Amino acid sequence: MNTYLTEKEKLNHPYYRIMELKGEELNEKLHSWSRLELIDWLCWNDRNGVYTDEDSVREFGNVLTEERAIEIITEMITED
Repeated sequence: MNTYLTEKEKLNHPYYRIMELKGEELNEKLHSWSRLELIDWLCWNDRNGVYTDEDSVREFGNVLTEERAIEIITEMITED
């Protein structure tokens, strides 16, 4: 089974589309998402990360805040 997406399919998927944004456009989009949407994107993008509330509490003793999730996503998207 082919699990790869075509470029057109990627452009239609919101998780791929956000990766094309930069600067204020990226910031505005991320701030329009709920905390759970941000966590969902992080889990999708980095399956080995610790982002869910259950994992975060177990690993760090607290949950990932919306602000920190936005910082992490911004770093992931803008790093070269």
